Amino acid sequence: MRQPVADTDPGGTTAAREQTHRPGLGERVSAGLYLAAWGVVRKLPASSARRLFVLIAEVLWWRHGRSVQRLEANLRRVAGPAVPAGQVRRLSRAGMRSYLRYWLEVFRLPVIPRERLMAGMHINSDQEEVAFAHLAAGRGVIFALPHTGNYEQAGAYIVMRGAGTFTTVAERLGSGAVYERFLSFRESLGMEVLPHTGGEGPFPVLAERLRQGRLVCLVCDRDLTATGVEVRFFGEPARMAAGPAALAVQTGAALMPVTLWFQGQDWGARIYPEVPVPPTGTESEKISAMTQQMAEAFELGIAEHPEDWHMLQRVFTADLDPGRLPALH
Repeated sequence: MRQPVADTDPGGTTAAREQTHRPGLGERVSAGLYLAAWGVVRKLPASSARRLFVLIAEVLWWRHGRSVQRLEANLRRVAGPAVPAGQVRRLSRAGMRSYLRYWLEVFRLPVIPRERLMAGMHINSDQEEVAFAHLAAGRGVIFALPHTGNYEQAGAYIVMRGAGTFTTVAERLGSGAVYERFLSFRESLGMEVLPHTGGEGPFPVLAERLRQGRLVCLVCDRDLTATGVEVRFFGEPARMAAGPAALAVQTGAALMPVTLWFQGQDWGARIYPEVPVPPTGTESEKISAMTQQMAEAFELGIAEHPEDWHMLQRVFTADLDPGRLPALH
């Protein structure tokens, strides 16, 4: 499975790709499976649905396709160069189970009781209270997240917790029918979802929401635009989206990294202290410095729960060089 809707850097554009893309047979079949899952999985007994998705995870892991290879290339950086290949392989197995749990919960989220979503979230209350105090005072907040845990559940929690509607960005990846289903799903949870493409992009609207003292949530541990910032990430160069830091610099909103994970049958979340805007330097230098601090917070969370980092795409600069890919796979 590949996630058909991905939160992205609000400053980029993929319009040319969308205008020329025509879904092939495999993509149409995949889209049909996604749409069928929306209606079928939530009707299954919870235990049966869990067993089914564990089985899917096992099959995908044993096939060791390109997505699993990319996951292992990323997890190898987290584990460190001295860790044996077999241990990385076991870690990727846990990672695929975690990734399929995310999908299971996405399909079942509409039937999970509100009380369960609230009681099952374990979060550090100190920084949660800081974030809500900013919102209550009329100051915008940016939650910047990596692809960890279940950010759909976290989004539902933060709305029910009292943040009201928050704003995020989505990129169309795949069939229009799946994109529309995901869009409706996220809106039903209380999210305002802006398209990644069209006009000036979502940046002006995000900035307006932040100046209105609202919450913006962006998944940003991967640069999709070639306009991102190079950071040191697990000891290597990697590129991350510049949008969260740029929004904080331009609007004065509080940039607060967040990492998520699965905690038994529950969910865990950690909100990190605000990444401050540096007092000196050019705007570009400030954005670079803040993005590096954001990456360091992501490192901490991912290192604690590496199996819950669902990064099946290239992140590290070395992997973006096609000549280096065979050595990493």
